Amino acid sequence: MMENKSSTGGELLLIFTRNPEVGKVKKRLATDIGDQAALKIYNHLLQHTVNITKNLQVEKWVCYSEEIPGEDIWDKNVFRKKLQQGEDLGERMENAFSSGFEAGFSSIIIIGSDLYDLSEEDLKIAFLTLQHSEAVIGPATDGGYYLLGLKSLPSQVFRNKNWGSNTVLENTLKDLNNLKLKQLEARNDIDRFEDLKQHPDLLKMIKT
Repeated sequence: MMENKSSTGGELLLIFTRNPEVGKVKKRLATDIGDQAALKIYNHLLQHTVNITKNLQVEKWVCYSEEIPGEDIWDKNVFRKKLQQGEDLGERMENAFSSGFEAGFSSIIIIGSDLYDLSEEDLKIAFLTLQHSEAVIGPATDGGYYLLGLKSLPSQVFRNKNWGSNTVLENTLKDLNNLKLKQLEARNDIDRFEDLKQHPDLLKMIKT
């Protein structure tokens, strides 16, 4: 079944999210601040992601890790709700891109749901950049990436990666070497307590 793209111009934003459950989100951060505090931070990051994506004039799919809830912070009138399919992160991302291209979208960008430094303007720039290039990537300071945009599906990009390691960006750039690629500004995600220290408002949350 083809998606309605009349107001999007063939642009799709994939938002990968974990179902917010105690002990299942921000595990590296939880080792420092505890599971409950990590969940509190994660929920705040989810709301931030809602805020910076809800007004974008593109199609938006929220892709859940475990199950699609009946009601949550993702307005079903704004976001289409999907379930991630695959064994590891790479396979899940590849399948999401594949579904988007099969639905007729020509420019697809994927992000996570927990990057506090990401803004609506960043996403607009990424989609504009993709109009004049074959791929766009947002490097993360930990050696991964926080955003990836494609106009085709080079499957090697999602395979043979040690996800969560500091080699993901380097190896992904090698896989994109034959495409016209643009890099965005580097951003820092929040995986450890050291990352949290850079955001006093978030740090304050776990002390209240």
